[in-house]
Amino acid sequence: MFTDNILFYSFFPLVLGWLLDILLGDPTWMPHPVIFFGKLISKGEHALNKGTHRKLKGGILGIGLVLMVYFVSWLLIYLLNRIGFDHQLISLFVQAYFVFSCLAGTTLILEVWAVFSAVDRSLEAGRKQVARIVGRDTSELSAQEVRTAALETLAENLSDGVIAPLFWFALLGVPGMLAYKMVNTLDSMIGYHTERYLEFGCIAAHVDDVANYLPARLTAFLMIIGAWLLHPKRYSVTHLLRFVAKYGWKHASPNSGYPESALAGILDCRFGGPHYYFGEYFPKPYIGENERELSFADMRLSVRINRIAEVLMILLVIAVLCFKAC
Repeated sequence: MFTDNILFYSFFPLVLGWLLDILLGDPTWMPHPVIFFGKLISKGEHALNKGTHRKLKGGILGIGLVLMVYFVSWLLIYLLNRIGFDHQLISLFVQAYFVFSCLAGTTLILEVWAVFSAVDRSLEAGRKQVARIVGRDTSELSAQEVRTAALETLAENLSDGVIAPLFWFALLGVPGMLAYKMVNTLDSMIGYHTERYLEFGCIAAHVDDVANYLPARLTAFLMIIGAWLLHPKRYSVTHLLRFVAKYGWKHASPNSGYPESALAGILDCRFGGPHYYFGEYFPKPYIGENERELSFADMRLSVRINRIAEVLMILLVIAVLCFKAC
C-alpha cells in the first residue's frame, strides 16, 4: 500500500506544504503555530525576565520550548501514523499544514512588493509599509534606505523563512522544522542586544546562530546558482562567491550577512550600515560599495532569484529524502 512508503510520507507533506505557501501565502484567517509560539514566549518572558539569573532563566525557557515543540509534534505524528489507515492520511495532511505554516516565502515577497509600491507613492507610505517587516526604526529612513531595508529583509527571510526550515525538515522531518521555527521565533522576540533582552535572550540568540549557520551559507550559494541559471552570461559564480566571502562576515549577525551579501553582489549595490533598534543606535558595516539607487526592477529580479533558490532547495531536500529512503 502506498501509505507504507517512507519516501511518500516525507515527499507528500513537503511538496503540498510548499505549494500551499506559493498559492496562499500566510492567510490571516488560518490558525498559525508561530502565533501560538509567540504567546508562549511572551508569557514566559514576562514571568521570568526579572530579578537575578536572567541568562539562566532565558536559556531554560528557550531550550525548554524548543524541546517541547519537537517532542509534542513528534508524538502527535507518531500516534496518528499508528492508529490506522484513515489516521495515516490525516497525518499526511497535518504534516503538510505544518510545512505550509513553517514557510514564509510568498508572504515576504508580497510585503516587499508592497514596500516598493508604497515608497513610489510617497516616502511616508514606504516607511510605514517597511515597518511591517523590519525591526529597525523607520521614521527617518530615506526612500533608498526603505528599499534597501526591504531587500535586505527579503534576502534574510529567504534563509530564515524558507531554506532553513527546509534544511531542518531534511534532517529531522516536520518536528525538526517546527522546532526550528520556535528557535527562530525566540530569536525574533528576545534575541536583541538591548538592555531588556541582553541577558535573558542571550542563549536563544546563540541557539538561533547555530541553527542558521549552515542554512544561511547554503542560501547564499543557492541564490548565486539561481542568478547564474537566470542569466549565465551576466553573472559569474566565481565572482559572486568571492563577493560573499569578502562581505558575508561583515554583519552583526554571524549568518544574515551571507544571503544579504549574495543579493548585494547580484544587484551590484550596497546593503548594511548603521540603524536604530528600539531607540538604540547600532553601528553596522556596509556590504558592498556601489551606492546606486535601487529600483522596482531590482526588486523583481530579487523575487525571481528567491523563487529559483526555493525550487533548488526543494529539489535538494527531495534528493536527501531519496537517499535516506534507500
